[in-house]
Amino acid sequence: MNKSQRVRPLAIAATAVAAAMIAAGCSSGSSTSSSGAATASAPGITATQILIGSHQPLTGPAAPGYSEIAPAANAYFQYVNAHGGIYGRKIKYTYLDDGYDPSKTVSDVHQLILQDSVYAIFNGLGTPTHLAAVSFINSSKVPDVFVASGCDCWNDPSKYPNTFGWQLDYIREGKILGAYIKKHFAGKKIGYFYQNYEFGQDGVKGLDYEIPSSQVVSRQTYVPTNVNVGPAVAALKASGAQVVVSFAIPAFNALFKLTSLKLGFSPTLVASNVGTDPLTLGGLLEAYAKQAGATVSGNALTQGIITDYYLPAVGNTGNSWIALFKKVHDTYDPKAPFDGNVLYGEAVAYAFVQAMMKAGKNPTRAALVSAINAGLPQGPAVAPYAYSATNHDGVTGGYIGMIKNGALVQQGPVYVTDATPTGAVTAYTGSEQAAPASGMP
Repeated sequence: MNKSQRVRPLAIAATAVAAAMIAAGCSSGSSTSSSGAATASAPGITATQILIGSHQPLTGPAAPGYSEIAPAANAYFQYVNAHGGIYGRKIKYTYLDDGYDPSKTVSDVHQLILQDSVYAIFNGLGTPTHLAAVSFINSSKVPDVFVASGCDCWNDPSKYPNTFGWQLDYIREGKILGAYIKKHFAGKKIGYFYQNYEFGQDGVKGLDYEIPSSQVVSRQTYVPTNVNVGPAVAALKASGAQVVVSFAIPAFNALFKLTSLKLGFSPTLVASNVGTDPLTLGGLLEAYAKQAGATVSGNALTQGIITDYYLPAVGNTGNSWIALFKKVHDTYDPKAPFDGNVLYGEAVAYAFVQAMMKAGKNPTRAALVSAINAGLPQGPAVAPYAYSATNHDGVTGGYIGMIKNGALVQQGPVYVTDATPTGAVTAYTGSEQAAPASGMP
């Protein structure tokens, strides 16, 4: 992976000031040399570079689709580097494969912090994986920014002061999906299919805040190390569920769909955005079916799936953010499909650049945390962020979407809510922001 570059020679006075501030823990703001020049203001930051790191599932059960995210984020960073960088520094992004295995995540994160001396952990992917490392990251006082997971557990500033979520959290997502189900499937029998970790548990919590318990006839779980979902699907069928709500990664949505087809079970599927990127899911359905000796159309099997999203739909080519990120993709990541995973990677990278610009010319680690605590502009998200000193959740809302002909199509307005049992799900009255012409925050 990437190696940090050597620091440029600095004026003796500037070096002494920066070193003294770090040693003294005076890192509530950004350090600045007397000349205003870029300095080595924190581990991972030199006069020319910002080194950040991540753990990602480049292999393993979560790799389909998700392995595209880090290269897409890096594509946006390359775009930023080509347009002047962050106060003249280039971002170097090192991401290590943890295979969606928490034990490997721990060793990856230890390497990134203790050996590579990264400035921050950026967009570490997965709820069970990141939970294995989050305490060490915070005890090391390393910024843990924009975790690639919607677990509400990241919103705990007293326990994890350096950790921030980014995407719509699973409780809010469950509430938005649940409110839609309560309105459009009143009286129908509802079943749940979800990953038996915080990811699925948080989603179900949000669903239960909105859906009457009398409608929920079956609750079935899976773990990503066991691909046999047959008993869970059979139980949902036996319960008479007419609508199944899934909080699952793409591979397990594909397994659910194909197993349902085999059992002659065809409920309406409402699913978390985490597992419903149309290109990824459609491709998995075709690949898994082929392995079993069958030929299916991914588009046909994803048709009509109801989901949600907190970024503009990839197919909305008139949207300024889609135009920007497509341009970045075509230049720096052209071999990847331009799908929801790539869009996610570029959008979260944009948020990181926003935060770094706000952290100042010569930021300490604490300066980045303080910058996010003070709030960030909405950027490409369709709803505002929740960021404050007391709230480390990210995007606060999203819209209902339906997969039609292999693409996500927005249905109705953007909805916002909170993660509490009683907070209302309401239509967002603000406006989405336009992408800057330069593509830079």
